[in-house]
Amino acid sequence: MIIITEKAKNQKQVLTLNELEKRKVVENNALITSVAKMQKTALKMFELAVSCIDTENVPENNTVYLSKEELFSFFEVGSNSKHTQFKEAIEIMQKQAYFKIKSNKKLGIEYESIVPIPYVKWNDYNDEVTIQFSEHIMPYLINLKSEFTQYKISELQKLNSKYSIILYRWLTMNYNQYEHYSNKGGRREEQVEEYRNPQISIRELREMTDTVEEYQKMSHFTTWVLEKPLEEINDHTSFNVAYDKVKKGRSVDSIVFHITKKRRADDNSYKLEDKTNQEAKAEKEANEDRLYAKAMKSKYTKLLLENFLLSPYEMTDPAIMAGLQKNVYPKYDELKTLRGLEGVKNHLSYVREKQEPYSKGNIAKYLKKAIEQYLPTVKRQDID
Repeated sequence: MIIITEKAKNQKQVLTLNELEKRKVVENNALITSVAKMQKTALKMFELAVSCIDTENVPENNTVYLSKEELFSFFEVGSNSKHTQFKEAIEIMQKQAYFKIKSNKKLGIEYESIVPIPYVKWNDYNDEVTIQFSEHIMPYLINLKSEFTQYKISELQKLNSKYSIILYRWLTMNYNQYEHYSNKGGRREEQVEEYRNPQISIRELREMTDTVEEYQKMSHFTTWVLEKPLEEINDHTSFNVAYDKVKKGRSVDSIVFHITKKRRADDNSYKLEDKTNQEAKAEKEANEDRLYAKAMKSKYTKLLLENFLLSPYEMTDPAIMAGLQKNVYPKYDELKTLRGLEGVKNHLSYVREKQEPYSKGNIAKYLKKAIEQYLPTVKRQDID
């Protein structure tokens, strides 16, 4: 994709399509959780424009430059009416689109309604599109000392639903925090896991997706705001996401999402890592691969499958399998020594019978807790 950004007053730099994989969107978390009062085309256009901002070198006049033809390419518009569609999208974005941002202040909650891109300029005789951001949206795009989220703009290219984009941004915000605190510390283990298995109330989810008045039947809401968007996210981004409904009485009160990262070659080329971090990462991955291979051959993996405590889908996740091999299977060996293989089978049957829905998000942690609670009981019985 060709993106033109202002480098100096009379100079513009053209970046090629290959650069798109390296370009990232960086936004304040308040913008991620805001209500996007716009349709998918306007939202994607805004995100694409944001990816042109260099947070260390704020664009002059809050203005960036895009290539019209490459805009069509990003949106995969190939029809003869693409110029008309582009014009309509711009008009809708400026006349109807805005962010409703809610912030917690000392004196109470503060609300802002911001039209993010009030000025767009293009013509029929060249390829350039000029986009100027509102001065009110800029603090959410450049003042990013803390509480911000970043992701590659290419992750959004194949998402064709507004709800897919909104959910992807929110899931990324949580998963980025999971990765940060996993590496840097500063949070308890259960808090870190909550970032990988974030929970949101139906009320908050409806507000964020702007569906307070839409899809009143829960089955319709589930289909259009959860299942179809998550199918797109799983098909076209670096995430695999599942979810559970949490009920209060007979009604669904909230949703727990379970996020895993797909195993792929390192595509975070925009992240600068020193040699020590790269070596540590390589060693960690090699160790995980060894544990994964060992877990796949373990008899305990077969027992977990037989008891429906592990799915074939989860078996494709090296992190889950490595966690089982490292933290759970050695304790099953202890139980086997005390009670034989039949004792392990009886334990797993009991665990399956008592399993709670939330455990699906981190089955290794759930099974580890279960066996750690059970082993002391077995050992006391032997002493008695």
